[in-house]
Amino acid sequence: MVMRNIVEIDEDKCNGCGQCVNACAEGAIEIIDGKAKLVSEIYCDGLGACLGECPQGAITIEHRQAEGFDEEATKTHLAAKSNSAQDGLSQDASAYEHEGFKCPGSMAKVFDRQSKTTSTVDAEIPSQLSHWPVQLKLVSPHAPYFKNADLLLAADCVPFAMGDFHNRLLSGRSIAVGCPKLDDSQSYIEKLSEIIKVGLPNSLTVAHIEVPCCFGLTNIAKEAIIRSGMSLTFEDITIDLQGNIIKTETISV
Repeated sequence: MVMRNIVEIDEDKCNGCGQCVNACAEGAIEIIDGKAKLVSEIYCDGLGACLGECPQGAITIEHRQAEGFDEEATKTHLAAKSNSAQDGLSQDASAYEHEGFKCPGSMAKVFDRQSKTTSTVDAEIPSQLSHWPVQLKLVSPHAPYFKNADLLLAADCVPFAMGDFHNRLLSGRSIAVGCPKLDDSQSYIEKLSEIIKVGLPNSLTVAHIEVPCCFGLTNIAKEAIIRSGMSLTFEDITIDLQGNIIKTETISV
């Protein structure tokens, strides 16, 4: 144990947005049970890169007795996280295959929205969804609907808040949806990075709700673009709780 600077997280203030997780290059912070937690003192270098990313002011730097920062252990930790994320990609791509079984609900499908015979339901407002599945955990980066697509990355709650979501945002786009608060941000970053590298999208649009935790989706998009090695500009759309677009920003990475 040594006297040094180390991150301290006030769980009462933390809302689990995950922005600190994305900002921590050492992988010292993870979202556990909806709260940011320091997983090990030896992974924290005490520099505080995560401080400026916390919208709740839940993170501070304390000078106290703590285990020393271990650079080699941190490298091993990051490598293990990366391998775990890659394993997750493989499992997602297999769509729950085991012992010869494949879940029919996760099989990739492309819909012909130009044909009126694709649906037996006489809907007053036709769906603009062009493919299945849509959950970021389940989609394959190699799916044909991501190839040179106009890609929409949407928070889970957006379609529920926004009454004209299908016509205003979904139409003409391939979509992946997820929740940056409830799901693992690192696996999202890895999956989206692969989609970008393999699919080479024509454009990327990120849509999220105005609540702080939802802004984590913007950071996930930024990190994924960086990891993909591609140069990509995306449109970041913020939607209020009544479903109105309150801000649109173009972000270059």
